[in-house]
Amino acid sequence: MNQKNDDVFMRNGVFAWVALGACLVLLVPLIAMQFTDEVRWDTADFLVMGILLLGTGSLFVLVSRKVPRRRRAAVAIAFAAAFLYVWAELAVGLISNLGR
Repeated sequence: MNQKNDDVFMRNGVFAWVALGACLVLLVPLIAMQFTDEVRWDTADFLVMGILLLGTGSLFVLVSRKVPRRRRAAVAIAFAAAFLYVWAELAVGLISNLGR
């Protein structure tokens, strides 16, 4: 009973797409730094954001493999909300002083 599963989340190649997406997102501040002094990221900023993007994307893939398809949208919204909260917290410290 070898069943071929065409679901993109079930293939391990999806992690390469997550990594590619993270790299593309990280190109935005890298390119912006070339044109303006308003964006000033150092190596640590790129490293933290890369870990946040790769971690969130990879965890979403792993969790989405375990939940039914009809619940993936809810899982995606939860992961997006958690990502945005951590990003905002690190950037400006909405609740705590992590970003300052």
